[in-house]
Amino acid sequence: MPVKNDMTADFLRSAYGGESMAHMRYLIWGGHAEKQGLKNTARLFKAISFAEQVHATNHFMELGEQIGGAAVTAGAVFGQGTVVENLQGAIDGEAHEIEQMYPVYLQAAQIQKESGAEKSFSYALEAEKIHAKMFKVAQEAAKVGKDMTLGEVYICPVCGHTGEGKMPDKCPVCGIRKELFKMFPA
Repeated sequence: MPVKNDMTADFLRSAYGGESMAHMRYLIWGGHAEKQGLKNTARLFKAISFAEQVHATNHFMELGEQIGGAAVTAGAVFGQGTVVENLQGAIDGEAHEIEQMYPVYLQAAQIQKESGAEKSFSYALEAEKIHAKMFKVAQEAAKVGKDMTLGEVYICPVCGHTGEGKMPDKCPVCGIRKELFKMFPA
């Protein structure tokens, strides 16, 4: 069902813009971490980049038949710093989404009874909480000149749920089978 409310449509566009930029930023920062010899940190950036792509796709698809140009304002960290600085940029971006952006977008979708947008925002919010924690672990290791310890990372291609190590039989957020998860092997 297409989005009926202009506010929710604007929030979907903004979230799409932010997630799209995070997707690319994390790919770039992952390449930088790899050049610094931090292979696990690089893999984490690349895995979470895929999750951000899932979120962007979900937001885009929820717009449905809303075709046409739109100016999109989305806050973002720009620039290439040290791996520690890049991880701080990632942590700050995830914190913004967790504490400010998605709670507001989610509440508006709920009030406006936009169930598809509500689901898309909820999926992203849950994954961003995990991303922030994983980036903090990576940053603590990078601060002392080490790479993080990281097992196999899996991403749900439906909701972007992110996990490490042993996968559950089903995604704990959306319920799809683990065989469909995208893997980033150790």
